[in-house]
Amino acid sequence: MAYDRRVARTPFRYQSPDEDSARWLGFPFRDGDIVISTRSKTGTTWVQMICALLIFQAPELPAPLAQLSPWLDHLIAPREQVYAELAAQEHRRFIKTHTPLEGLPLDPRVTYIVTARDPLDMAVSLYHQGGNIDRERLRGLTGQPGPATPRPAPKPLHDWLIGWIASEDDPRQHLDSLPGVMWHLSDAWARRDEPNVLLVHYDDLSADLAGQMRRLAGQLGMAIPGETWPALVRAASFEAMRGRADQLVPTAGIFKDNAAFFRRGASGAGRETLGAQELAGYRARVAQLAPPDLIAWLHRDQRLAADRPRRGEYLRVRRPFCRTAQSLPAG
Repeated sequence: MAYDRRVARTPFRYQSPDEDSARWLGFPFRDGDIVISTRSKTGTTWVQMICALLIFQAPELPAPLAQLSPWLDHLIAPREQVYAELAAQEHRRFIKTHTPLEGLPLDPRVTYIVTARDPLDMAVSLYHQGGNIDRERLRGLTGQPGPATPRPAPKPLHDWLIGWIASEDDPRQHLDSLPGVMWHLSDAWARRDEPNVLLVHYDDLSADLAGQMRRLAGQLGMAIPGETWPALVRAASFEAMRGRADQLVPTAGIFKDNAAFFRRGASGAGRETLGAQELAGYRARVAQLAPPDLIAWLHRDQRLAADRPRRGEYLRVRRPFCRTAQSLPAG
């Protein structure tokens, strides 16, 4: 599917057995709200954790991460319950979604952070997560009927990844397919010059976590005392987060092993799985789905480094948020 910037009068409704983006319609935003819009396994929990650490300015969080940063369009909890929980929060709110920006109400008071990751690495991580989800538990929590037939045994990773690359799925119906991933990111890429849209790359977080946290704090108008930084950066490291998996996993009770949710935390798994010809086929497929400057930024092509987005590099400092974390009690 060719790239196309989509301008909708009303948000597009994205639905799956577990999610419904229509739950965002009518949500009462506040000045300074943060919405974290991601594809699965692209650093969602990592960016949520960074936001939490910047907001509370302490390595120990006052509650589980999923409680501090609800997944608004997930169907596990009723919409009214999630709205009430967010209304009761007195700290600066940061809300998770897997909905592309075109499916969300876009409010100028809100900062929208869209995370990106090499799609092959995202896919490998998604493959492994599939085996760690308790499907029966998830169906029960979201009110889905049981499966008519047992799930087939998964294909070997290599074969599954080749099929994922070749997928012709409708991107709006299958957001975790390769077309869906590029659809989500292309929509954000087209908005990258808007002052309240930030693109964050997983590899930037991996390469310079401290620097990216400081730059994100600047973009969000947060003043962090200098002596606080080392503890915050340590708390956002992969090793520290994996050690606190029970408090940080997005939905308690649906994973067979919470620690396995933080499986590897490094890039390169996709390229390790495929041969040179298969990688060339992947690049040809991606070229059909997104503009070349986005592809270059996403895959870190050095020859097109100048095309990386201004927002993703955090070159501007936005006005400070009107309240400080120190003055707000934990919600």
